[in-house]
Amino acid sequence: MDSIFTKIIKGEIPCYKISENDKFFAFLDIRPNAKGHSLVVPKKQIDKLFDLDAETYLELFEYAQKVARALKKVVPCKRIGLSVIGLEVPHVHVHLIPLNSMDDINFSKKVSMEPREFSELSAKIAKEMNS
Repeated sequence: MDSIFTKIIKGEIPCYKISENDKFFAFLDIRPNAKGHSLVVPKKQIDKLFDLDAETYLELFEYAQKVARALKKVVPCKRIGLSVIGLEVPHVHVHLIPLNSMDDINFSKKVSMEPREFSELSAKIAKEMNS
């Protein structure tokens, strides 16, 4: 059964896409801990991070690094935090979260954003990815 992330990748569910290549897909989290909270996922649906083959594992983090660098240029923050939890969706995903304090990595804390803000932000990060 397809995960919500597989449905997003297939275009069956809309998202605020940042970038993609043949193996990975990056988009904004619609329930962000902080403005710019992004998800990077492999296109192939695999439930657990450590079930990825070594090559895909390394490539996932290389791709996440590119997204994080673009995100840092667009969203003012002290650093980009990374979290891999994976309990809520059975599809490997890396959270990239702009951090100004430890509170920003708290998954029970969410910020509100309007659809226009999501669209503008994803476009800015995407542009930075391509520069």
